[in-house]
Amino acid sequence: MTTNTEELKRISTQVRRDIIRMVTAAKSGHPGGSMSSADFLTALFFSVMKHDPETWRRDAKGHDAFILSAGHLTPVYYSLLSRAGYFPASELGTFRKIHSRLQGHPSVQEELPGITQCSGSLGQGLSAAAGIALGKKMDKDGNLVYTMLGDGESEEGQIWEAAIFAAHHKIDNLIAITDWNNQQIDGEVAAVGGMGDLAEKWSAFGWAVVICEDGHDFEKILKTFEIAKSLAGEGKPVMVLMKTDMGHGVDFMAGTCKWHGKAPNEEQRAAALAQLEETLGDY
Repeated sequence: MTTNTEELKRISTQVRRDIIRMVTAAKSGHPGGSMSSADFLTALFFSVMKHDPETWRRDAKGHDAFILSAGHLTPVYYSLLSRAGYFPASELGTFRKIHSRLQGHPSVQEELPGITQCSGSLGQGLSAAAGIALGKKMDKDGNLVYTMLGDGESEEGQIWEAAIFAAHHKIDNLIAITDWNNQQIDGEVAAVGGMGDLAEKWSAFGWAVVICEDGHDFEKILKTFEIAKSLAGEGKPVMVLMKTDMGHGVDFMAGTCKWHGKAPNEEQRAAALAQLEETLGDY
């Protein structure tokens, strides 16, 4: 665990390399949102969240839990788990292959260490996270539950059913994070679903809301998480809105929905990796 921003940058850069290499090799996957969320998820896994691959349990007893509600973003999830020591980085090369534990969406059937909940049906992850967090409160487990949503995913009705449930039951050990990049598969979120001001929406639903104006600035990310954790236990679930750039880190992928679910070809792979320094060693 580290709060050194330069070290976190090194890790997130390698994570982005992993994402590009995994998706290109599989010829499928979702690089855009994986790239936009890489920085704040690196901070979460390597600085904020209480977890240890040696003592991790799927029931999350005795440690913080993480649920990837936007389940298609497994490239970033698997990279982070491997780089945090849950399984060898070499296994990243099996992404989306037959009989691989690294399926396109997280699966508990494969018993991959670090995967608490299967996900991929958009909108369901927040419900699962709220249930796990409520269970922790009932068990008097003082640890937290984190979950990550997409802003496009937040058009799903189940997100708001879970929001009502969590606020009503005062599930204040739940910290949700929205990757607020304003992009989804069909275009800009503002044009497709018209979500409006997410901060006002979550506040109206009874959540404490914290905004990070730059989800790629580690100092701001760490400060935002510090504030979010300080609000835990105060009677409300917490929503962290991370303003990010879809495809961040590679110039031709940034700021567009075109790379939501598109794999680079070999030429594009080489161009992307040329912009991302190898920092921890490729798998």
